[in-house]
Amino acid sequence: MKNFIRKREDFICEVCGEEVLGDGYTDHCPKCLWGKHVDEEVPGDRNSECGGLMRPIKALHEKGRFKIFYKCEECDHEFGVKEGKNDKREKLLELSRMV
Repeated sequence: MKNFIRKREDFICEVCGEEVLGDGYTDHCPKCLWGKHVDEEVPGDRNSECGGLMRPIKALHEKGRFKIFYKCEECDHEFGVKEGKNDKREKLLELSRMV
């Protein structure tokens, strides 16, 4: 697998409307945890043509951090990423109970 590609991008969440200030590692909304299918194989590659919303389906706590797993609402692509530094803890805990 290739290395992560850092992209600093701000965006407005299409699910909850949160204004998200990207830090180069931000790939989902820290408030509702939803993302957008813009990456294909490597976080930051921006190679997906789908553009569907990525629904958070579960979170696992590993090595002191959460990993969030997503499934695209359009094409069913699945993807996992590390939690962001500003992610809502309550949402992560809620997702971790869905395992």
